[in-house]
Amino acid sequence: QVQVVESGGGLVQAGGSLRLSCAASGRTWRIYRMGWFRQAPGKEREFVAAITRSAGSTTYADSVKGRFTISRDNAKNTMYLQMNSLKPEDTAVYYCAAGAGNNYEYWGQGTQVTVSS
Repeated sequence: QVQVVESGGGLVQAGGSLRLSCAASGRTWRIYRMGWFRQAPGKEREFVAAITRSAGSTTYADSVKGRFTISRDNAKNTMYLQMNSLKPEDTAVYYCAAGAGNNYEYWGQGTQVTVSS
């Protein structure tokens, strides 16, 4: 099993920055891909960004390209999401996810990000 725990959420003004962290534990050698998703009130959960554990290949949702940066520190089994130029529409619960293949099998409890206008 793999456990993932998010941290770093909070309240920030529009235009500000936050950095989210996701710490993985357990059978971390099984992890191939880690990603961030978010869910705003009344909306479905959506993909934000992903990174492969070995090559560090990254993908982003169009809505966050150029503003968010995903990275990982394999030695610490930790993934990060640097969020800059935040907008009120970025307000959501952000979830960390990890998977041994192309699917995400392991999910965190989420961390709230609120961007005030």
